[in-house]
Amino acid sequence: RGKDEKHKVRMPKLRMVKEYKDKRKSVDDLERNILKFKKKMEKEEKFFRETFMHEKEIRVLATATAKCSVPSQRRADLPLTAGEQLDVISATQGPAVICRNARGRFGYVLVEHLNFR
Repeated sequence: RGKDEKHKVRMPKLRMVKEYKDKRKSVDDLERNILKFKKKMEKEEKFFRETFMHEKEIRVLATATAKCSVPSQRRADLPLTAGEQLDVISATQGPAVICRNARGRFGYVLVEHLNFR
């Protein structure tokens, strides 16, 4: 054997418990998903403020449930699925209200498609 091999010190490999490693991975994934959701919410809120010219604080006036599924015709309309929970943000002059769905998207919804509690 050579002189180089004589002076090498073997360090034991530190091993993580598999449960701890999986738990740490799931926490990291959760944090990453939360950050993605927050960025998406900020983007939707920015779109809402620009499109609907809403400068005030966003407050929920009421909670409603969608009666039926309705596809959106324009970007300003909110697509609905039957039974979906919506937060009513603002009432307008016409037959529509501005709502927000669980995914954070804003849009116009006709009052006839909503069931208020």
